Order: sequence, then structure tokens, then C-alpha cells
Amino acid sequence: MGNPIASVVQRGWEVLARRIDSMLFGAALAIVGVGLVTLFSASDQSVARVTSQVLSFGFAIMLMWVFANIPPQTLARGAVPLYILAVALLVAVAMFGVVVNGSRRWLNLGVARFQPSELMKVALPLMLAWYFQRLEGRLRLSAFAFAAVLIAVPVYLIKRQPDLGTALLLGASGFYVLYLAGLSWRVIIGLLLAAAAVGPLVWTHLHGYQRTRILTFLDPSRDPLGAGYHSMQASIALGSGGVVGKGWLNGTQTHLDFLPERHTDFIFAVFGEEFGLIGNAVLLLLYLLLIGRAVVITANASTMFARLLAGAITLMFFTYAFVNMAMVSGLLPVVGVPLPLVSYGGTAMISLFIGLGILMSVQAHRKLVAS
Repeated sequence: MGNPIASVVQRGWEVLARRIDSMLFGAALAIVGVGLVTLFSASDQSVARVTSQVLSFGFAIMLMWVFANIPPQTLARGAVPLYILAVALLVAVAMFGVVVNGSRRWLNLGVARFQPSELMKVALPLMLAWYFQRLEGRLRLSAFAFAAVLIAVPVYLIKRQPDLGTALLLGASGFYVLYLAGLSWRVIIGLLLAAAAVGPLVWTHLHGYQRTRILTFLDPSRDPLGAGYHSMQASIALGSGGVVGKGWLNGTQTHLDFLPERHTDFIFAVFGEEFGLIGNAVLLLLYLLLIGRAVVITANASTMFARLLAGAITLMFFTYAFVNMAMVSGLLPVVGVPLPLVSYGGTAMISLFIGLGILMSVQAHRKLVAS
């Protein structure tokens, strides 16, 4: 006769593990592990900061499990209320938000600060996927125009905070849904030409520091101790790591305080300096495993809503990782984008794991279609 306690534990574990995609979760868990190790070094061995990130991680896993067990059709029913709530919170930020370093991006909840733009990263793809599924089979150019308005509203509100990096990446995630829904290449090329034409007008509406970032990207040496400081110090940190790195807790750019924002936007430079090219290759492999598995889940989705939603989340992960690494490497301007699952930040961690939970839901609830 078997051990009854062991049987209860086994049944409990089966319930908890239900709907959890092991490959997706394993890759994410490994990336978070890399992030915690790097954060401990980047934060000058701050136990409090690492503990805060671990607590956010624990809460994020709970939400991931919840969303993994919600069928996609149920998620679709919550798309409109969630989008409206996210827009309302962005408006609240504009009116009552907390100002930190000159940016009004957070709401003070008493026990913690909340960044509504992170909620919009989930709400916008949900809303667009729901909208296009409702119009499946009768899509017209007017439908894409209305979807563009749904994208433009939160992008504008986030850009005003100002948070140009998040606004651009949120716009990109919305564009991904438009593309996956069947937006014509002729229209896409036309939009790109129109964007190029209005470039000078957009330039006049950028904040001074945003224009400086773009000019510094084109010529980092124009202000090496000012606007170009972040990019140059990040490049030095990555280069000084060499092939095998300087070792954990031994990064000179990090611990001699040359590298700014090292626990958030530039944590990849900390990791590259301490673990070198080999460490960077391992981290890239982990991201490729996560994104590759997400691509497979997207390809296997059985409804238009699930395919659009999973595709947008997958491309969002790719874009955030690519833009952060390219920014730190000097291939793109500094836009203030965190490295997914690695950079410090509880709200970002939670929104990303909710995205993973949605991917797991799409995989677990897919319909088997007879061939």
C-alpha cells in the first residue's frame, strides 16, 4: 500500500503543474536565475533589492499559473474591460502620477508603486486580437484604421510621461498584431514612407534629452561625459569582459561606479563584463529557446484570436530583448528599455510572466484538428 502523504503531494503537484509548459517555463526560470545573480552584483550586493525581485518573481509565477489555466476564449471576454482599465490608469498617471527623475510613470498604491504602461503591454495585444477575431473573414482597410487608433491612444499617453522607449515598443507590439492579421505590404510600405515624411515634424516634438540621445547615437564622442556617457561606458564594460569575463562580483566598470543604471537598463553590460562572451552566448541561447518555443505555440494555435495574441507576445519578447542588447552594445540609441526577466523591476516581471501564462494557455487549450 502506497504512502498516502506521498500520493497527496503527487496529486497536488499534478494540479499545480497542469497547463504549465515545461520548456517555456524552464527557459524563463533559467533567465530569471541569471538575472538574480547579476542583480546581486549590479546592486552592490544588496540583499534587499534581490529579495524584492524574488518576491515579485514569486507573485509573477502565481499569476502565470492563473493565466495558464484560463481558456483563451475567457481571456477574449476580458479584453475590452482590461484595455479600458489600462487606458484609464494611464490617464490617472497623467493627472496624479508620481514623478521620479523627471518622468511621471507610476501610481502610488501606498505599499508599492505601479506602472500602468506594463499592464498595457498585455491589454493592447488582447484588445487587438479580440477586435480582429470579431471581424474575421470581413477585414477592410477601415478595420485596420480603427485598430491604429486603439494603438495610438496608449502610445500617446505613454509618450507624454515621457517614456519614448516604452511608447515605441508598445506601438511595435500593436503593429505586430496588424501584420499578423493580414495588413497588406503595400499599406505597410506606405506607412513607412509617411513616417519618413513626417520625421522632421516628430523631431520638433521630441524632448531635448530625446533629441540628444539620437544625436549621441550617431556620434557618441560628441559628448562623452554627458549624453554619450551611458553608451560609451556600456561598450567599455562589454569589451573588458573578453571571452570568459572578469568573474562574478569582479566587474571594474560596475563596482567602480562607472556604469550608470546598472541594475535596470544596463544590466546586460554588467553581465557581459563579468561573464564575458561565453556568458552572453549562453544567455542568448536561453532567449532563443524561450522565443523558439513561443513561436511553435503560435504556429499551433487553432483560432485567430489565439494566434494573434500568442504572436504579439512572442514578438514583444524578442523586440524587448533585441532592443536592450542592441542599445547596450551601441547599435541603437539609448531608449530606456529593460532586459526581459533580467533587469530589476517588479511590474515588468509580472507583466512578462502573465504573457508567458497566456502562451501556456494557448498551448494547453488548443483544439486538435484532424488532418
